[in-house]
Amino acid sequence: MFESFFGFSANPFQLNPDPSFFFESKGHRKAYAFLQYGLFQGEGFIVITGEIGAGKTTLVRALLGHIDPKSVVAAQLVSTQLDADDLLRAVAISFGLPVKDAGKAELLAGLEAFLTSLVPQRRRALLVVDEAQNLTSRAMEELRMLSNFQIGDRALLQSFLIGQPELRDLMRTASMQQLRQRIIASYHLGPMEPDETRAYVEHRLKHVGWKGDPSIDAQVYPALHEATAGIPRRINSLCNRLLLGAYLAGEHRIDVAKVEAAIAELRDELGEELGGAQVPSQNGETAGVPGNRPPVEGEPAWGSVRPLVLASIAARIDRIERKLDTVLVAVQDAVRGAPAVQDRAPRSGASRRPRA
Repeated sequence: MFESFFGFSANPFQLNPDPSFFFESKGHRKAYAFLQYGLFQGEGFIVITGEIGAGKTTLVRALLGHIDPKSVVAAQLVSTQLDADDLLRAVAISFGLPVKDAGKAELLAGLEAFLTSLVPQRRRALLVVDEAQNLTSRAMEELRMLSNFQIGDRALLQSFLIGQPELRDLMRTASMQQLRQRIIASYHLGPMEPDETRAYVEHRLKHVGWKGDPSIDAQVYPALHEATAGIPRRINSLCNRLLLGAYLAGEHRIDVAKVEAAIAELRDELGEELGGAQVPSQNGETAGVPGNRPPVEGEPAWGSVRPLVLASIAARIDRIERKLDTVLVAVQDAVRGAPAVQDRAPRSGASRRPRA
């Protein structure tokens, strides 16, 4: 809608993760390095956690985009409260294996045969589990057991677990002790710093051909960071609203007043009570805070603003995406409609030896 108005080649702040927009903040750069290290090791588990909208999925997709398919067969699945048996089925589907009517024994045999078949090709398998905090303890244990597939000392499957902070809590439980011993690296992806928020916004704008239209007042960037706490998806949500508002008003300038108005609109739409973080006004004061400029009659008393507004949007979007992923898995399962994976003995040399 507003893309042609500003001369953009695409929407710079789309909410769907797109690795072509990947921005290397300090945190994202370090998390990416951990993933690369894990990929180089070729075994065990890598755990990356972060708040909703922190950029975890984009980070992983950026890594997957640079993996050589001739050496690594990568599969990605999104966990939606999967239990052990459902997890095995989802893993098999993610690697393109037929699973119709297959039982657990058939699924395990099929997965082991597939993983073993990669060895003569000098390839290995990588499984990326997004939203891993939704996995049950039994599903986690099944993942650990899958990591037992090996030939000699060579692991046949490596897993990256990506999730919200709750994943860290899950990993600390007593039942996860054996899996914790398989973790070779873990990292928590935090929010961006104020200077990174500005660099992030301009990075995405330049990616779609921004050449100063719309112009953005310098005071806008601190206001954006304050309102979003430096979380990428929240920044995208607010910037989308800012660009839409400017387009509808036929304007080519973004100022702090527009930031305040956009936040107020989001607050009203969500029915949220606001409080906490404060957005600077154009004259450097804090809008709607006692002791500063009183609101003019008829002017909205913006009050103070907290990141929960945009966090709520991100959470709702996240829930919708999870439901869509569940439907997609079911559709893929139905469409494949291939014969069940045959229950066959593991190939010679392959074993599922339990390791400490």
